[in-house]
Amino acid sequence: MNIYVYRLRFTNRFRRLDERDGLLIEGGTGWAEVSPFWDYDDDVAARWLAAGYEAAQRGYPEPIRQKVPVNETIPAVDAQTAYDLAAASSCSTFKVKIADHPESLAEDLTRLEAVRAAAPTARIRIDANGAWGAEEAVRNIGLMNRAAGGLEYVEQPCRQVDELAQVRRKVDVPIAADESIRIDGLAQEVVRTQAADLVVLKNQPLGGVRRALRLQEELGVPVVVSSAVESSVGLRAGIALAAALPELPYACGLATSRLFDRDITSKPLVPHDGQIEVRDVVPEFSEPVSAELEQRWATRLERMWEYARQRHWVSGNYEFQGGFR
Repeated sequence: MNIYVYRLRFTNRFRRLDERDGLLIEGGTGWAEVSPFWDYDDDVAARWLAAGYEAAQRGYPEPIRQKVPVNETIPAVDAQTAYDLAAASSCSTFKVKIADHPESLAEDLTRLEAVRAAAPTARIRIDANGAWGAEEAVRNIGLMNRAAGGLEYVEQPCRQVDELAQVRRKVDVPIAADESIRIDGLAQEVVRTQAADLVVLKNQPLGGVRRALRLQEELGVPVVVSSAVESSVGLRAGIALAAALPELPYACGLATSRLFDRDITSKPLVPHDGQIEVRDVVPEFSEPVSAELEQRWATRLERMWEYARQRHWVSGNYEFQGGFR
């Protein structure tokens, strides 16, 4: 098993980042990605490693559909850029990033108005990444629902499960739980307290496609599949998850390859007529990786691997190859 470091540049700043970096695993059944963000502790990052290890060694479940409907992601950009991105998209659903900073409300509202102007009949959803308290969420959801001319749902308006439940009881817009379902036991708490109308499944944070499928079966609530802003190698796992679900009621947040200046392959997973086909991806290139970044990932990988090995999520050895070239 060979492991490489990759680095990509965002076209527009995303999650307050200019670049995305992570690991590529070349295993017995193909390529996989491991790319936990740098602010994640080793115990959290090890679950992302488990997802990549499983994909590289076992591949993916058989798909029951050959194409997956997706939404276009609109970053926290100015209104004109948001309009242009929406107008150029073949998708009929848009996920708009909001609450990028504490004083962003006015910018968020104009961004939503711009997307609606560019796509009058589209579905629009927003993602707050847990930025609000319950009262603020209720107020802001009302404002944004009007600005968007109707919202499909709001993703993770608050961090705490009890706050999500409060908000859900007070607004008419459906609530989706994302970060809240990643901690062991909390997904069940979300369902038990009726804190969300649907949950967001992400391959890497949940530890792999098969674990995510088991969680969906256990929870018994509607789901939407989304990416963790990966390269097309990582998106391949999200596509596999969406393609294997028994029902797929929502467009998936997997059209994120276009957030990069250049993806890791000349054949990235991008939508055509609002859908992405189910197919494998082989990496071809990366932005140059510095010796410092190589060493940071080498050190982090050792810690992640040991944590995952102790939990029987990985086994055997690997060869760290440095930057992908």
